[in-house]
Order: sequence, then C-alpha cells, then structure tokens
Amino acid sequence: MTEGAHGVDHLPWVDPAPRHGLLEVFRRRYLLRLLVRREISARYSGSFLGLIWSYINPLSQLFIYWFVMQKIIGRGGENFAVHVFSALVVVHFFTETFNAGTRSIVRNKAIVRKMAMPNEMFPVSSMLVSLYHVGPQLVILIIVCVFYGWTPDPGGVVAFVLALSIAMVLGTALALLFSAANVFFRDFASAVNIMTNFVRFGAPMIYPYSIVEDRFGSFADYYLWNPVANAVLLSQRAFWTGTTSDPAATIAEGMPDHLFSRGFIMLGVCLVFLLLAQIVFTKLEHKIPERI
Repeated sequence: MTEGAHGVDHLPWVDPAPRHGLLEVFRRRYLLRLLVRREISARYSGSFLGLIWSYINPLSQLFIYWFVMQKIIGRGGENFAVHVFSALVVVHFFTETFNAGTRSIVRNKAIVRKMAMPNEMFPVSSMLVSLYHVGPQLVILIIVCVFYGWTPDPGGVVAFVLALSIAMVLGTALALLFSAANVFFRDFASAVNIMTNFVRFGAPMIYPYSIVEDRFGSFADYYLWNPVANAVLLSQRAFWTGTTSDPAATIAEGMPDHLFSRGFIMLGVCLVFLLLAQIVFTKLEHKIPERI
C-alpha cells in the first residue's frame, strides 16, 4: 500500500477475528487511538498555526453572534451570544459526528480492504475526533461565561454531561447507519449535508425556547421529542442561564418543565436507537468490502 493511502502503512496489521460490533471497537483501543491521532494530524497537516485554529474558529463565531445579534440587530435577549454559543458547542459536535461519520468508511476504504477490523471503528473514531474539538470551544465558552459572572453549579455540570451524552450517542447511531448506507449509495453523504442544515433551526439555538412555548402552547411538547433540542436546552441550562441577571427566573421562564427527566429519557431513547443501528450495521457489514 502506498503513502497516498493517508498513512495506512503506519497502522499495524490486525489478524482476522470474530466481530462484536462496538464492544470490539473499544476492546481494540490502541487501534482506535491510532485512527483518532491520524485524523487529527491530517486535519492540521501543513498548517502554520495547527491546533490554534481550533480556538480561532469558535472564537470568531462567538464574536460574530455577539456583534451581529446583540450590537447591530439588538435582539435575542440577555447575553444572547452566550445563549447561541452554548448551544453551538453541542450542535456542532453532533453535526460533525454525523457528517464525518457518514463518510468515514468510504474515506478509509484502503484500510477497510487491507485490514480485518470492525468497521464500526471508523464512525466511532470520527465521533472521538469531533469530541476532541469540543475542548477548545468549551474553554472559550467557560472564559466568556466567567466574564459575565457565571459560576459552575452541580446541576449545570450534570446538564452539560447529559447534553454531550445525548449528542454523542445519537450522532454515533446515525453515523453507523449512514456510513453503511453511503457505501452502497454515495448520495447519502450529500443528503446528510442537507439534513444537518436544518438542525440549527430545529433546536432553540438562534431563538429562545420561550418563543416556541408562546406560539405553539401545549404543542411545544412535540418539539421536545427532538433529542438535539433537549441537548441544546441542557447546555444552555449549564452555561447561559448562569450568566443572566436572575438565573432562577431565567430557568423558570426560559426552560421547559422537567428538563432533566426529559434529558434522561432522551438519552435512553438514543441508546435504544444506537442498539438498533448496530443491528442494521451488522447485517450490512459483510457486504461492505465488496461494495467499497
């Protein structure tokens, strides 16, 4: 195999072995770490600033939301840039996992042909790379929130971990399904691009949840069937509410009732969906090498 195969020569040969899906992926953690490091290195290859771009990009987005929405348009409510950015951290993690995971098997077809390994390794490694880039965004978000007088609280910590878990499990489940489908029909990668365009509008990121309640009343409960919407609200509960002048009032007026219980229910639903995605992926997996 040549060097043009994105560094395939540097990955160790893995003997054929029975496949056990996601459990087998985490059993081979060494190989998973190699794939993650390889993808991170490839992303910043030839870059002068390297990892610094992981801080510049989210910081520029935060500045745009602050300047355009708060200073120019003058709308969006108190600390609206933090409201948007705290949601964007979770939304970007989910969309990156979904998008990159969908292309992961086709993008690594040289490795798929050469090595006997669980193909779930590729969507999972894409998810971990996306998770790695949550770090710089989180650092910027925390610094800005502290500037506004935010202090962490146990409920906020639980809320963010729950939000990230929902995005992680749902994104990985969708990546499993669509990465296998993309092997058979490359149209799925383009379809995912279009689908993720709607994610930011299907969650209360660039508008407050209170608008949904005001305009749809009891039908707002159906809006909360969207796991990403719950993840966004939990992330805003963790950061944005604590930067407002009256956090308790913001939570009471700007957040749905039973936010945490809804979040845990959504996480359970996403875990069931991940199990179903694994079953479908397993049924298609044996056809992947011949179709890729």
